[in-house]
Amino acid sequence: MLNALRDFLKLETASGMILVVASVAAMVVANSPLQGLYASLIDLPVEIRVGDFQIAKPMLLWINDGLMALFFLMVGLELKREIVEGELSDMKQAAFPAMGAIGGMLAPALIYVWINQGDPVALQGWAIPAATDIAFALAILALLGNRVPIALRVFLVSIAIFDDIGAIVIIALFYTSKLSVTALVVALACMPVLYVLNRREVLERIPYLLVGLIMWAALLKSGVHATLTGIVLAFFIPIRNSERETSPLHELEHDLHTAVAFFILPVFAFANAGISLGGVSLQYLAHPVSLGIAAGLFIGKQFGIFIFCWVSVRVGLAKLPPELSWLSVYGVALLCGVGFTMSLFIGSLAFEETGVNLLFDERLGIIIGSLLSGACGYLVLRASLTVRNPQAAAD
Repeated sequence: MLNALRDFLKLETASGMILVVASVAAMVVANSPLQGLYASLIDLPVEIRVGDFQIAKPMLLWINDGLMALFFLMVGLELKREIVEGELSDMKQAAFPAMGAIGGMLAPALIYVWINQGDPVALQGWAIPAATDIAFALAILALLGNRVPIALRVFLVSIAIFDDIGAIVIIALFYTSKLSVTALVVALACMPVLYVLNRREVLERIPYLLVGLIMWAALLKSGVHATLTGIVLAFFIPIRNSERETSPLHELEHDLHTAVAFFILPVFAFANAGISLGGVSLQYLAHPVSLGIAAGLFIGKQFGIFIFCWVSVRVGLAKLPPELSWLSVYGVALLCGVGFTMSLFIGSLAFEETGVNLLFDERLGIIIGSLLSGACGYLVLRASLTVRNPQAAAD
């Protein structure tokens, strides 16, 4: 189990480095003579038609609705594994990062709402600063090398998992369009089929993925965000079987990890991070949407996570892991303010149908808040690990 966790962390760290490159590349292209080509690429219409059934979307939405469904499938597989046999299987052990994640979602949302109160359109982005990008956060943590104890990495990963659960609930409850009852019935009808496959211990992936594809298309038409298909499908993939030692869930998670880390998330970042900086002024930087997101990520995340963790220990609900200091917990809380990929995703859902172009403000706030959180988190963790293990720092 420890080796699997180490492999996961190495993969996520490398993914974070590639995400940085993809994001910088998008910024460079969007501010170069290639800007028109970049815009044409992400707006390129792509259509699939089977008889009277049609799905027509620009390339950007195929990436956000299609590729990100595979990302959420991987998240769901990780979540099921952790609940059944991992760090989240012990309620007492899971309480510390769970409480931190709750605070880390609540405080940023409240700060954003306070700054944008009175503007009903801007208020639709209240959940944007509530997200954490685990790949970027782990990439920053990796810069500290082998001084980082495994317990600190596990704490960061656990917070991110609970954060993903919160993001899933938020998307399901608040970021759905008008519902199509017929399409929703088709999507719901897929669940009993998946249940039967699971109970009969069908180990081949193809039946699950085919039913999942039907569910994805139905949810896309229903108005419920189609990426939720990934989470639902993941919980029906068998984690154990009576025929062989290998786990279908573990195998699928392992195979998806590489594709998600080195293709899906970088493509998503490149498609969503291209911001033209032409004509940027203090007016843009002070826009309530930008300011609310940046303040939520940088201020709300750190204090929300740290205070909720501290209170949960004080009241006896959770226990501070012996390998961690409160300064290192605060450093992780800062790192969780790096909300890049997931914040961009929620932002696209929040503003894509408003008819008001707040996309620039949204992405600018995400970048500012994430940069501040990442830089300060690195400095605090470096100081905490130097104090805790001066010999390692000297080496």
